[in-house]
Amino acid sequence: MAEITAQLVKQLRDATGAGMMECKAALVESNGDLDAATTVLRKRGLAQAAKKSGRSTSEGVIGSYIHLGGKIGVLVEVNCETDFVARTEDFQNLVKELGMHIAAASPLYARREDVPAEVIEKEKAIYRAQLESAGKPANVIDKILEGKINSYYEQFVLLDQPSIRDPKVTIGQLVTAAIAKLGENVSIPRFARFKVGDNS
Repeated sequence: MAEITAQLVKQLRDATGAGMMECKAALVESNGDLDAATTVLRKRGLAQAAKKSGRSTSEGVIGSYIHLGGKIGVLVEVNCETDFVARTEDFQNLVKELGMHIAAASPLYARREDVPAEVIEKEKAIYRAQLESAGKPANVIDKILEGKINSYYEQFVLLDQPSIRDPKVTIGQLVTAAIAKLGENVSIPRFARFKVGDNS
């Protein structure tokens, strides 16, 4: 059994933001292996984040981000459960990250449920017509349509978009990780992106 030193616990705490006792327990469980302990904490944190995702978020901030010398501007509302968390550095960093992402990736909707049904139906009709003219059978078309709509979400829905900083992680996963770290539910109800000369 590896010795669990205070230094090791501190190292894990600095890397994950988890509490001292949680870090020590994870290190004991993983026999002092930092990587394995991090995985243990992440699994626990994500499980807890899933439980927290239904909780009310009535605090938070409206963050702003200005890009390209004033050519692109973003306002984004990010909510959490308490004003205390809203003022933490981790929360502020998340808000900043989201503002930068929205400026660069130009999403149209915050969540899948914000996409109007008629928009999805229109997309499906376009794809279906393309696939039918290519002579694809009906059962294959339905499968392909599902993939095409998921691609649409990845392109235009904020939470489904790959992060501009790390394309292997979606913005939704980034928010879930923040929920796990902050210990509160976090939501993004709305945002606005402005670009000079784009009045559409």
